Amino acid sequence: MAQIKEETAVVSLAAVRSPRRGVTEYLFLERQQIFTLPAAGARSADSARLLSRALREQAPVKAVLDPRRGEILSVDPPGPEDLEVFRRGRIPPEERGTTRAVDLARLDPTTFDVVDLKLKAPIFRLCKRTIPDYATAKKIFDFCAKQGCYLGGPFDITPCIPFQYVIDGCYARAHKMRRIITTKYRYCCEKVFSFANQGNDTLAVKADKWGGCCVYWWYHVAPLVRVRVRFGKLSLTFAMVIDPGMFDQPVLLSTWLAAQANTGCSPNANVSMYSIQPGSAYWPTDFSGTAFGTDPNYALTDGTLTNYQNLTTCP
Repeated sequence: MAQIKEETAVVSLAAVRSPRRGVTEYLFLERQQIFTLPAAGARSADSARLLSRALREQAPVKAVLDPRRGEILSVDPPGPEDLEVFRRGRIPPEERGTTRAVDLARLDPTTFDVVDLKLKAPIFRLCKRTIPDYATAKKIFDFCAKQGCYLGGPFDITPCIPFQYVIDGCYARAHKMRRIITTKYRYCCEKVFSFANQGNDTLAVKADKWGGCCVYWWYHVAPLVRVRVRFGKLSLTFAMVIDPGMFDQPVLLSTWLAAQANTGCSPNANVSMYSIQPGSAYWPTDFSGTAFGTDPNYALTDGTLTNYQNLTTCP
């Protein structure tokens, strides 16, 4: 495994904000990671102007990024071929899901995750073939986890899934797992997005599986499945998340959300809102978390997975 030094990408600005005095954060729709510009200098000043203009005009830029430091090294206008690749990820899903604000401190996990009670998202009506029990959900999770690049293979899919690199790429990991769940196992699979898009909120996760460092995002996404659980004669459907980058088993949606608000990593750690979207949703196309792009041919997905397959999270 290697540590990424820099990457070139065509990205668009979701927001520019300054949660800390003297530090400006740049949030890109096509990256979950939060970026800053290096210390003041002529190059940084030029990049700041280009980024501000791109945000005003809602135009993409071609940026050289250093994910290890979370820094933007340079910014330029994209060329025609870059724009063509960029447009592939802007096609919206045919269906829209629901977006809801969440207060983790007041969330009641005894009822929140029960689809029959609290999570009656209209998008669920599109697919009725839910996972019949937790054992089946765990089987699906284990299959996805075994496709992790860090295990070295052989793998059942191509490319492998870089669960060991949680700094970015959740959109690609989630989309590849969605394909497994819907084609290999033929169960319903939605996506759940979490956002830190209010005030100074930041998603903050302690990457215990990959060395214990803290990782910061402005959004995150993973496959959301509905699992039937029986309690004697009582049967309820729970919303559960498949995220081998963070966990070793399927977890309740409330557990997944809470893990992204680790105040030991950041005093601003908080989930502003979550959004349940159709499985075709790939990444957000606005800062509010209400519009999404797609990757129907998995070209963007496989390209990202390939680029990240040998990378690691913690130094």
